[in-house]
This record gives sequence, structure tokens and C-alpha cells, in this order.
Amino acid sequence: MKTILLGFEEDNLSAAAVAQIQTLAPGYQVLVTTDRATIEQRLNEIEIAFKSFPTDLIAQAPNLRWLQQWGAGVDGLMGRPEIVALEHLTITTGSGIHAVPITEHIFGFLLAFGRGIHRAVRNQAHKQWQSPTWDQLFELPGKTMVLIGVGAIGERTAQIATALGMRVLGVRRDPTVAAAGVEAMYSPDQLLALLPQADFVVLTVPLTPATHQLIGERELRAMKSTAYLVNIGRGATVDEAALIRALQEGWIAGAGLDVCAVEPLPATSPLWDMENVIITAHYAGATPLYGARAMPIFLDNLQRYLAGQPLHNVVDTQVGY
Repeated sequence: MKTILLGFEEDNLSAAAVAQIQTLAPGYQVLVTTDRATIEQRLNEIEIAFKSFPTDLIAQAPNLRWLQQWGAGVDGLMGRPEIVALEHLTITTGSGIHAVPITEHIFGFLLAFGRGIHRAVRNQAHKQWQSPTWDQLFELPGKTMVLIGVGAIGERTAQIATALGMRVLGVRRDPTVAAAGVEAMYSPDQLLALLPQADFVVLTVPLTPATHQLIGERELRAMKSTAYLVNIGRGATVDEAALIRALQEGWIAGAGLDVCAVEPLPATSPLWDMENVIITAHYAGATPLYGARAMPIFLDNLQRYLAGQPLHNVVDTQVGY
């Protein structure tokens, strides 16, 4: 029996959603579980999988043809050669789901730095009534953002930035593809020349061999001493040792980090104690609307798969996303 695996805890998926999937795919049995033993028992039957699937079992599933990821990042899969080598397997992602919450998270960082909220929160914890000096504050209009990675998240970020009176310069693998809100697009090999213009450098790129430690000492030294780095993509896109030194020595003004090279960030990291750093625990993409946005992507792709049509958000295993 051909099976669709829905990797949800049974209580986390409504009967209506299961019924809708069963109606769309009457020739398939729908299995709702995250139990590894159950998945192993049914491994030969699974043709389609959505959400949770044990990574080490993917290459062992002989009839698995399509894996729909719950999230957008696939670096955990692309780091496994036995999965990348599976020519019969199509992997799709939830790209686009995160555009609203991550954009808001990015501006949460920028507005917190601009209004001194990061200092105010620390002062509140110590019951200290202390106002910043005016030169410790800034406004967003007129500032320049260098946006590295202009997919769905980057494009929404650019549109909001432009609406706030900012100038946005984009960096993407194919700079010939324009994006709303981006004044000009550049290729990654032009990044170093752009960085001295930036008041904010925002990373929304996935982790691939090409983006590993994309921001290192050379790039950080090229930034203005008043500039801020924001990373909501993957921690390893930044050389963290170089970033720590840059923050300690004043090469840049501060950093908003939702991701780190090692997660959870070790308690011994100097980043925890830096007043010019805001750390959030890799939840920029979290939203109570996540499931409501992820399910339609799967349902649309399911109909496409069954009709033999091209799927949306297909991962290019050679590029890594």
C-alpha cells in the first residue's frame, strides 16, 4: 500500500486535515506518526513524507519519492551525501512561510538598537532609571541596508525598509533578478565593495558551501564602526570568533543574532555579556500562524505531485537550497 507519512504527533493534526489529504490522495494510506519504530515498520510503503522524518532513514526508504520539509532550511539534509545522491527523491521546502515573522524580527532588532531598548531592558532588570545620551540613538530613515539573500524573506524586508525611508542594496546569487524595494542588486563577489556603505548588514541566506563564513574578519573590518550586523539565517554564515573580536574592539557597533555557530549558544560565549548584542534563541521564524501557512504549501504540492506537475520550492541539491 502506498503511504503518505505525516510526521506530526497525532494530537497536533486535526482530523479534518487528515481527511482533506485522504480525499486528495484516495490511492494512498495516510499515516500520522513521529514514532520511529512505526516508521521503520512501514518504511517500504512510504512514498510521500511531510514534516518530521528521521534523517538517517531517508536513504533507506526505497520508495520515498517526495519529502516536503516543514521549514525552509535544508542544510541538515544537504550535509548528508547519501541523501544528496538520491536522484529519485525530490525535496521541497516551506520557503515563504517565514517572511512575515522574520521580517518583523529583523526590524525588532533594528528598532531596539535605534531606541536603546536593549539597554533599557538591562537597566530594568537592575532597577536602574537611566536614559541614553542622544548620540546613542538613531532613526531608520536615510539609513542604508545591505541585504544578503533576497528570497521571500529578503524581499519583504526590503519592502518594509523602503517604506520606512531606508535605502536597500541587495546581494543574491543571480543579481539579474530584481526584487521590490531593492534599489540595486549585486553578486556575492561585489559584497566587499558594498559593506562600507552599510548602516545595517542583514543576513537571510541559507547555509551552503558558498555562504559558510561569508562574513569574516575582512568583511567586518570593511563595515563602518557605526554599523550593525543582523543574522537570522544560519550561525555558520558568520565567522563567530571574528565577530566577537569585532564587537569587543569596536569594528562595528553591535549585532542582532537569532542564530549562532553552536546552538544553544554556550554559556561561556562572550556574546552573552556584550551590551551591544541582542541574542534570541533561533525563533525568528516562529509564529502561531506557522501551521496555517505550511499546510497549504503541502496541499498544493500534493495536488501537483499526483497530477505529475512541477512542485513548488524544489531544493537544488547541487546549490544546497
